[in-house]
Amino acid sequence: MQASTSPFTRPRQKALAAAILIALGATTAYGQETAEEDTWSPPGLPSGLDWTFNFDATVGYFSFGNSLYTDPKPDQPSGDLTANWLEGSLKPALSAEYTTDSSAQFFGKLSGVGERTYGASPSLVGGDANSFELEDFHIGWRSGNSLEGLGENALEFTVGRSRYRLGKGLILWDGAAEGGTRGGYWTNARQAFEMAVIGKFKIGNNTIEGFYLERDDLPENDSDTQLAGLNYEYAIGEDTTLGGTYMQFSADPDVRPERDGLNVYNLRAYTAPFRNKALSFELEYVQEDNGDLLDSTAYNALVGYQLDMRWQPKISYRYALFEGDDPATTANESFDGLLTGFSDWGAWWQGEIAGEYFVSNSNLASHQLRVHTTPTESISTGLIFWEFLLDQVDSGDPDDVARELDWYMDWSVNDNFIMSFVAALAEPGDAVEESSGRTDTFLYGMIFAAYSF
Repeated sequence: MQASTSPFTRPRQKALAAAILIALGATTAYGQETAEEDTWSPPGLPSGLDWTFNFDATVGYFSFGNSLYTDPKPDQPSGDLTANWLEGSLKPALSAEYTTDSSAQFFGKLSGVGERTYGASPSLVGGDANSFELEDFHIGWRSGNSLEGLGENALEFTVGRSRYRLGKGLILWDGAAEGGTRGGYWTNARQAFEMAVIGKFKIGNNTIEGFYLERDDLPENDSDTQLAGLNYEYAIGEDTTLGGTYMQFSADPDVRPERDGLNVYNLRAYTAPFRNKALSFELEYVQEDNGDLLDSTAYNALVGYQLDMRWQPKISYRYALFEGDDPATTANESFDGLLTGFSDWGAWWQGEIAGEYFVSNSNLASHQLRVHTTPTESISTGLIFWEFLLDQVDSGDPDDVARELDWYMDWSVNDNFIMSFVAALAEPGDAVEESSGRTDTFLYGMIFAAYSF
């Protein structure tokens, strides 16, 4: 494996830790002279800072029937085609802010995540595994109203282990890998990048961000993915956002050669342009360019309509295409899904069965029809129908992957507890039947509880 070329080596991460402690100490010393008398500090921690403690915990039960895990063939024993497992996570976090007389703020955050997968879990989700590792560990500064004429928080800088998200999660959302030896394949409690340097400038309706990010991969599958990029967004009122992003990736050429040197161009638009705001549209386009190693595109279009009636149903249709490798060319056109993540049901883990467990955002075309409702202030629920097709196939091979129907419900029990429920079924298409021999309907269910304060 080629040695990492990252400028942020372990000694520099130790230097970052020292810098955080020095910054907090210096801020505290200054704060002791200027802070209000009633500023509260937890016992044993420096005074003069606004401290916040958070704690998150989750537990989820997952059950599959007629799964693809054993990948059986018609002439082979089927084995156990059902899987049941549990996942749990804990995340304590401590953050601090110091506000100067000019209203600018220094801030920092420290958190850790413990995850466990247990209970006859299939190898796909990592088997029985557990871990506890550092999550957030960053410091930053935001301008507040200290820069006259530029507006509140016109400038913001962050360095350390932190999250960074782009749009609605199509290609850049999740900074850490899950499952494997870490556990928590579905829970996805880890989302911070191993190293992030983020600068943000916001003036009026314009937002410009520059960023450098290092992916926190699984130890057993470390691609050394790093990227630098520039993002621009323009907001028109509260209902329209236009965005464009350029990113350049590097990676271990022995593990992900198509990603090492990859240039990515992304355009997106989210808008409800008409007066009643009931009709909305989403458009996104991605171009990946790395010569013959990778030359691919992806795009999607969504139209939605919000009905003004009981339960406030919203009906939407989305078509998405992720290019596959054309067997007639020498170049690689197989789209790299990059660092997608979960931003909403039906977003970019496409399908609670297919997208979570056996298809990826590459060589895939999908049709999505969704109905989302809000029966009460505390309950939202909906149905999502999917049709999955292969973009590229060899001559004569089938392209029908699966049809799937998902039901989901989120219940906010109170300000601290949320319960989520999923029931899904998928009918394998000819492509799945030919490749794996599976003809039975896939069944899936999930119960997930989350606590936060």
